[in-house]
Amino acid sequence: MQVSIESSKGLERQLKIAVPADKIDQEVTGRLQKATKTVSIKGFRKGKVPLKVVKQQYGAGVRQEVIGEIVNSSFYEAIQQEELRPVGQPRIDDIKEAEGQNLEYLAIFEVYPEVKLADLSKVKVTRPVSDISADDVAKMIEVLRNQQATFDVVERAAEHSDQVNIDFVGTQKKEEFAGGSAEAQDLVLGSNSMIPGFEDGLIGASAGDDLVLKLKFPKDYHSEELKGKAVQFAVKVNSVSAKQMPEMNDEFFKLYGVDAGGEEKFREDIQANMERELLNALRTKVKNRVMDQLFTLNKVDVPAALVGNEITQLKQQMVQQFGGGQQIDLNMLPDEMFKEKAERRAALGVIVSEVVKVEELTPNEESVRARVDEIASTYEQPQEVVDYYYSKPELLSSVEAVVLEDQVTELVLSKAKVKDETLSYEDAVKPDPEPGSEA
Repeated sequence: MQVSIESSKGLERQLKIAVPADKIDQEVTGRLQKATKTVSIKGFRKGKVPLKVVKQQYGAGVRQEVIGEIVNSSFYEAIQQEELRPVGQPRIDDIKEAEGQNLEYLAIFEVYPEVKLADLSKVKVTRPVSDISADDVAKMIEVLRNQQATFDVVERAAEHSDQVNIDFVGTQKKEEFAGGSAEAQDLVLGSNSMIPGFEDGLIGASAGDDLVLKLKFPKDYHSEELKGKAVQFAVKVNSVSAKQMPEMNDEFFKLYGVDAGGEEKFREDIQANMERELLNALRTKVKNRVMDQLFTLNKVDVPAALVGNEITQLKQQMVQQFGGGQQIDLNMLPDEMFKEKAERRAALGVIVSEVVKVEELTPNEESVRARVDEIASTYEQPQEVVDYYYSKPELLSSVEAVVLEDQVTELVLSKAKVKDETLSYEDAVKPDPEPGSEA
């Protein structure tokens, strides 16, 4: 087999590969000879069909089958010979093949970039630390109570946190604008569901009142037609309802899975859930901050194939999150919308892989089991979940990949300049702004 590099531009490689004719012809002949013993052709007894007849009937198909297999095997022999690391499958062009002649083709593909890792001691990371206080637990319980709150109609003026039922019509220069009108809409005053000034303008209003609110849309409003524009809302108040908070009783506790143990068990469960959420949030924050540093300090060329894979994954994630179960053609979403984030993710994948290779890291089995146990602890039958993960290699490998990233994070932290940052629980569980976005 002959191999020559025809082109080497950036990360793209073009290999011209030639396979001797006798290798192909021998394989084709061998398969046809085997076929003479098994094929059934009218006019011949089974096992007695002449090779010439079998070749006439099946020769072209068998040859194409052999060509396909040899292209595949010879490509992998060629990249091993040339010590190349291809990204994805090659594009095969200019295939030249005929009986008695060498098989020749061009394989076009990208290779992984060479990465020279920056000195990890140059990494500077602010590591968030946080604890859960009794006040944090109390606030969380109030959040849960608010989620289960009801509203009862009252005969008085509306106050902050009341719910009003309203009809309204919005106009801009005396013309109604799209999305500016509704009937019998419930609105909790103080929820910040409407533009600034709308909810404040209804405080003090009573059922049956008609009001005109003169407001202005924010300059950063999502609609270009309404950004910063002065508008009026004609509002009719249909009713005012006061919030009724649920009592801390067994009925309320059951809504959150506590069937026995009363308030003490309820508070224990709430704190346990908060601790789990805090652990995940802190782990995610510090990992993302380490990854930000690795990305900043290590500039790499990223193969277009890897970027394309990341774009596809980001599209799928968006469809799952916002598609509402609809079948959406991913091609309808423009690649450019995801390109910057995809390039970053692809670059980090290359950088992290290089750290793993250089440091000879492998997933720690104890850490993998601990992570699986952590996932399983949120289910009613934890052992069944653990057994399920260990029976599904694809699920276990996804956990191993996460653990490996954790090990990379710990390695970087062990060599980096680390400064601890104490955060409140509320700030700790808030995600950091994405790179490139404003805080």
